[in-house]
Amino acid sequence: MPAIEQLIPFFIAAIIFAVIPGPAILYTAAQTMAKGKRGGAFAAVGIHVGGLVHIVAAAAGLSAIFVHAPLAYTALKICGAIYLVWLGIGIIKGKLDASELPHVKSTLRKKVFFDSMMVEILNPKVIIFYIAFLPQFVDPSAAYPLWVQFIILGTINNVLFSLVDISVIFLTSAVISGLKKSERPQKFMRWVSGTTLMGLGVNLAISEK
Repeated sequence: MPAIEQLIPFFIAAIIFAVIPGPAILYTAAQTMAKGKRGGAFAAVGIHVGGLVHIVAAAAGLSAIFVHAPLAYTALKICGAIYLVWLGIGIIKGKLDASELPHVKSTLRKKVFFDSMMVEILNPKVIIFYIAFLPQFVDPSAAYPLWVQFIILGTINNVLFSLVDISVIFLTSAVISGLKKSERPQKFMRWVSGTTLMGLGVNLAISEK
């Protein structure tokens, strides 16, 4: 493992990145608003698994392809943007009875998990983040190979991000708990969560990096 002199800055930087409001936090909050606490939890798990995919890809050197192949990066970015917009439209058009909100059906939970995992995998900014961030804290002279250090540090970073997402779920759920028995606020929350996802998709599509 890297020396303690490298690990301390790593933890500080990772915590700062985790608590800064970003797309994952907004996405988790939107899914919680649309599908309740359990739906938000499955969204957070999906994002976490998608992050693990990026970590393994970075450790294997596969992510470097997207750094040196602009067309591949752009294609992945557009796919991710379209997927987010499609999910947002689906939430706005969907209808979930207010009484069912705290008990999201099993099939819907699986869909939320899969959708969230794909959103994370199709986000090239996550690829660039891990490629740019993790190499600063690996130690070529350490006993563990570089790829092992990549996976360990990346997993720690991913867990920190997930803990913040979980706190967002509880905060969002607390805000909407008093609204779950009324249809009008439910409709409003679907529009807010849906437009949030579409906004994330548009932002991903038009961003240069």
